[in-house]
Amino acid sequence: MERAIAKPRFTTSNMVKISILGVLSFIIMNFSFPLPLTPAFLKLDLSDMPSIIGGFAMGPVAGITIQLIKNILHFITRTSTGGIGEISNFIVGGSFVLISSGIYHINKTKRNAVIGSIAATIGMAIVGALSNYFIIIPFYSKLMPIDVIISMGTAVNALITDKFTLVLYGVIPFNLIKGIILSLATASIYKKVAPLLKTR
Repeated sequence: MERAIAKPRFTTSNMVKISILGVLSFIIMNFSFPLPLTPAFLKLDLSDMPSIIGGFAMGPVAGITIQLIKNILHFITRTSTGGIGEISNFIVGGSFVLISSGIYHINKTKRNAVIGSIAATIGMAIVGALSNYFIIIPFYSKLMPIDVIISMGTAVNALITDKFTLVLYGVIPFNLIKGIILSLATASIYKKVAPLLKTR
């Protein structure tokens, strides 16, 4: 009996879909807004949605690739941070995509989608906290004095007085709220668009 040939993960059709979702994600990234009580440089956008949807439909690698395309396009055309913002967006958003779609693909059920989204929200908050504390904020401080960065947080939340409290009271709540919004938004449209992504 012949062994079944494994279906290639990156077919031409999937590559086209990934490219389209990457460009769509880049376009959405240009529409952002700040959240109350979080520093102005932390702006919410829904550009992770195409990569989450792509990750659910085509697998975690596809979702991460969409994230990469989005951030490369943004870096080439619109960066104002020398790539630091794009690296942060890729790390934090990529963690949500990897965790949520990875759990969903273990067993593609509604229950796993919910578990994946909850775990991804928590995971994104943790990854965001660690990456900002040890990587992103130190890099930003080379472009802008750390005191100025902290003062942007203090301006909206008096509890923010140093780098640690900036992460604790600024970055972590922001990513928790972002994860919840992304989860609800994705859940509301995934079933409607998934059939388009699963067609060959």
